[in-house]
Amino acid sequence: MTQMYNPPHPGEVLQSLYMDSIGINNTNLAKHIGVDRKTISRLVNGQTHVTTEMALRLSKAFDTSPQLWLNMQNQYDLWHAEESFNIPDINPVISHAVGL
Repeated sequence: MTQMYNPPHPGEVLQSLYMDSIGINNTNLAKHIGVDRKTISRLVNGQTHVTTEMALRLSKAFDTSPQLWLNMQNQYDLWHAEESFNIPDINPVISHAVGL
């Protein structure tokens, strides 16, 4: 089922709802969670994905769950994949398995 909206990139959420609200910049967040400043910059600019490792780091830093960050990334990726790919009509396998 296609979602009706374009979900924000998790990096956009990270910057607008978390970093901006407490006044932390890319450099300070990077130092705090033990990654390179460029890694945070690429994330907040939507140039990279939230990995499982990053989800763990962000969850510790902002007292959230890793699933929050991974779910945001999955929603973003799925919406864009659905918009980009023309998937042909595929019938459920189960309806054809009876004759196998």
